[in-house]
Amino acid sequence: MIRSLRRGANPANTSDSPNQSSERTKKPGPGRGSRKGRSLAGRAVAKETTRQGSRYTPPIPRKQRKSPAWMGIMLLAFLILGVLAIMLNYLSVLPGGASNWYLLGGLGMIFVGFGMATRYH
Repeated sequence: MIRSLRRGANPANTSDSPNQSSERTKKPGPGRGSRKGRSLAGRAVAKETTRQGSRYTPPIPRKQRKSPAWMGIMLLAFLILGVLAIMLNYLSVLPGGASNWYLLGGLGMIFVGFGMATRYH
């Protein structure tokens, strides 16, 4: 009874109508298939802007990849000395007692060691 009243009162606002999609007409104008860069099926169309051959990067020669022997030694020395500086600061063994400057020096040496590790081959 409620459905019949709703249908009778205003048929445009009913959602129970079985032919609702056929009653409506699509508006003319650009639709999904006419968007720029899309096919009629709605999928993105691949645009070829560069050639595949222009992306090639030649490999680095083996002579340039080898790091000098002193770099590995310095890398480990900075890391170990940085950790030692922080540990000795907390133990108050360094002159002047515990100080923030020893912590900053230790952290600085550790960061230098990590920086060297990124360049090591």
